[in-house]
Amino acid sequence: MEGDSLKNVYDTFKERGFIEQVTDETMVREVLAQPITCYIGFDPTARSLHVGSLLPIMSLAHMQREGHRPIFVIGGGTALVGDPSGKDEIRPVMTKEEIDSNAEGIKRQLSQFIDFTNGKALMLNNANWLVPLKYIDFLRDIGRHFSVNRMLAAESYRQRLETGLSFLEFNYMLLQAYDFWYLYRNWNCLLQMGGNDQWGNILAGADLTRRIEGQIVHGLTFPLITTADGSKMGKTNRGAVWLDRELTSPYEYYQYWVNIDDRDVKRFLSFFTFLPLHEIEELSRLQGEDLRRAKDVLAFEATRICHGREAAEKARSAARELFSQNAVKDIEAIPTYAMRSDEFGRGIEAYVLFQEAGLCRTRGEARRLISQGGAYVNGKRVPSIETIIGLDDIRDNIILLRAGKKSYLKVYIQDSKVE
Repeated sequence: MEGDSLKNVYDTFKERGFIEQVTDETMVREVLAQPITCYIGFDPTARSLHVGSLLPIMSLAHMQREGHRPIFVIGGGTALVGDPSGKDEIRPVMTKEEIDSNAEGIKRQLSQFIDFTNGKALMLNNANWLVPLKYIDFLRDIGRHFSVNRMLAAESYRQRLETGLSFLEFNYMLLQAYDFWYLYRNWNCLLQMGGNDQWGNILAGADLTRRIEGQIVHGLTFPLITTADGSKMGKTNRGAVWLDRELTSPYEYYQYWVNIDDRDVKRFLSFFTFLPLHEIEELSRLQGEDLRRAKDVLAFEATRICHGREAAEKARSAARELFSQNAVKDIEAIPTYAMRSDEFGRGIEAYVLFQEAGLCRTRGEARRLISQGGAYVNGKRVPSIETIIGLDDIRDNIILLRAGKKSYLKVYIQDSKVE
């Protein structure tokens, strides 16, 4: 993955808009002029990471491409405590078995983005060094370096004081700071990166390392990404967009990117692909219907990076087939909404079905879609908002819905006897 002539990755981050805060820009850029080890922690509270985690993942991929060694720290130990950052209430405490199972799934996903062969990258679980800690020793050796007043001033704690901050969560900053010191001590890790909500925790780790080792280590945070309409990155009306193909198929993943807001095209090409900036500039200058080509490039590149070239080509081919006037051939690639035949009873109003299946956010939106001629069932336009969809519309246990030119969904009838 490394190139012959290495560029300073700090310049790459700055040009692509990755940087929100940095401990010392001049020093960090100087440090990154030579190969170093860096790390980001990932929370194993689900079996898969989602698109909201992509910016940190892409940052580590850029680090590796420019000759540095990334460490992915799976927070198996800190997940036993729970990070209060950005949370209105305490997280449910997970069992060790749940955390370990989720960590295994995350490892498989990350391997799509990073080359872990021959020590080029490391994947570590902080439970390995946090769980064996002796509490009294930890308080004496680590806790004495922390000011409670300074901790309470941190945004992640301050915003929780009104709703209640447990003593369990209060320990989180100490544990993450310990991670940074431990990684410096054992792997000479000089840089921690993360979302901007982790700024206080990163500074705590840098301060702890300086106090114990007399060594300056560095921190860098990324902006917390929202879409142009203000939505949280990676969220749709059907839920999160996962990196695990069993939770979000490559086709659905492709569709997420190809359907982004026009205003997000340039930013997302910069964040979520490795395309050269001059090519991104050319694509982002496209207007109107031509901008679809830029979205196709974004969708293909993002899907290729996450799921591989073969899956990306199949998703692109299926999308083009669907958007053409030909019959749909790759029906298996289309996202699915399961129903039972008895749910149809005497039939379901088309606008109700479009909303319940997730193609429209509300029934009002579904009515407008139908009245404007943008709703299709089995390739035929829905003529009016009074249209009823019934058992006669089932074809091989499937009803194919389409909203506008882009969004397809198949309603799969699990127990249908209709042929």
